[in-house]
Amino acid sequence: MRSLMTILMMVAGTLAMQTATAQEMPRLVQEQGRATLIVDGKPFWMLGAQVDNSSGWPERLQAVWPAAARMRLNTLEVPVYWEQMEPERRRFDFTVVDAIVQQAREHGLRLVLLWFGTWKNGKMHYVPEWIKSDTATYPRMKTRDGRPIDVLSPNAPANLAADRDAFVALMRHLREMDSQQTVIMMQVENESGSLGTVRDFGPVAQKEFDGQVPPELMRGLKKNGSGTWTEVFGDDADETFAAWSVARYIGQIASAGKKELPLPMYANNWLKSPRAYPISTMPGEDYPSGGPTINMIDVWKVAAPSLDLIAPDIYVPNSERYRAVMHEFHRPDNPLMIPESLGFEPFPGATGYARYLYYALGEGAIGFANFGLDRIHIDGEMNVETASQVEGFRLLGSFDRELAALAFAGKVKTAVEESGISQKELDFGGWRAVVSFPPSYDPPAAPVSTTSDTTGLKAGRVMVASLGADEFLVAGIDCRVQFVLPVHAGGKQIQLLRVEEGRYEGTTWVPSRLWNGDETDYGLNFSGKGSLLRVKLGSY
Repeated sequence: MRSLMTILMMVAGTLAMQTATAQEMPRLVQEQGRATLIVDGKPFWMLGAQVDNSSGWPERLQAVWPAAARMRLNTLEVPVYWEQMEPERRRFDFTVVDAIVQQAREHGLRLVLLWFGTWKNGKMHYVPEWIKSDTATYPRMKTRDGRPIDVLSPNAPANLAADRDAFVALMRHLREMDSQQTVIMMQVENESGSLGTVRDFGPVAQKEFDGQVPPELMRGLKKNGSGTWTEVFGDDADETFAAWSVARYIGQIASAGKKELPLPMYANNWLKSPRAYPISTMPGEDYPSGGPTINMIDVWKVAAPSLDLIAPDIYVPNSERYRAVMHEFHRPDNPLMIPESLGFEPFPGATGYARYLYYALGEGAIGFANFGLDRIHIDGEMNVETASQVEGFRLLGSFDRELAALAFAGKVKTAVEESGISQKELDFGGWRAVVSFPPSYDPPAAPVSTTSDTTGLKAGRVMVASLGADEFLVAGIDCRVQFVLPVHAGGKQIQLLRVEEGRYEGTTWVPSRLWNGDETDYGLNFSGKGSLLRVKLGSY
């Protein structure tokens, strides 16, 4: 029987980390179709939240850390603003960055820094004033009719050079001041691309567009021959050219930054159609054209190989579409990470968003963050949705390091409550865990729910991890879990040899009480507060 300690040792051995130290560089590793961040020499599952767009300031963050502590987060995503960091050309001010890093250290959290440089949500609003006021040196994109818009051209060398210099200065400064590796990852730009035009129609860009498609892109997309953008891509030529231009620009910035400090880096994505999918949408109007959307991800992979992954920002209140987005972006060449998700103030009418964290964990994501941590009022009354979400984070945060090792070893499965379905089954190749929603002390429910949902809240969720042949770790909220013998068990009956509720202190399991009687007669029943159990199974 393999214990959690054994699994941790196996992962450590596989990754050859016997000499790891606290100063080891964070990195992304992939093995047997699974991926994880390595932080301090060990697997790390990013359990995070992102602050509001204008909250990357030391005074503002003072109000955020208590919420992060209550939720047991291990990571905070915080913007770094180009306009603040470089108020004059080549005069850098790192006081805000230093204060953010220091506060994170004091509160025991890691950071993902979000570079708000050339792009923020398809616009250029966070670039310095000296760039905004000098359109001759730093040209804007132009529409088809020649009108400039508030987006810097990705086809202008001066724009690239300025952004690259600033990002390199930031990475060099982090290398010098962050020896503790508080910063574990970098987001390069934010929801890049252009709103207002499908591509740049300025003279420099137009000359590139009228020329031949670069051979490296043709090879990367496995296209034969040669031709202009219109000849090769037809109706998709404008958007494909925009994606190549933006991705190449960002790829060069990331590559230059990694030469100073080789942290994992990613680009995040404004979905092609977050609300109306699969209704057709227009690039440059309904979403930023040229960004790393699912239809352009292959172009980005060729143009920006220095990026470790493309990460979808998922603001989709429909659970089926949410899962579909995860599947689209989870590819052999693209580990899944969700840096922004439906946050603490969801779309009107959206319910059940607390479960999205467990969707991501079950899909094999390396991390997850909700947007808008500032919006949680931990000292006041939270609505039922937010309270349910906080409990979900708190439960996983109580054993995040063990969770990371188990997930990377492929030992973790999740089940999430869905409308009309009251049972789900998790198959561990021997034992099976049958999960019922909602929990009940009555005999097992029917596979299909026959009750109406009067609240709209779907909050049931569970994580089950295999610790060995007959031992499991179970973290559940608003559900019931029953273990079932393998179909080839030959008529044997299951018995729960031991059910311990407890916690981890480091890698040591510390039980607080035994479950039995009402807690186990019809399965393991979890309330809305959730519990962490260690279960040993047997048969007779």
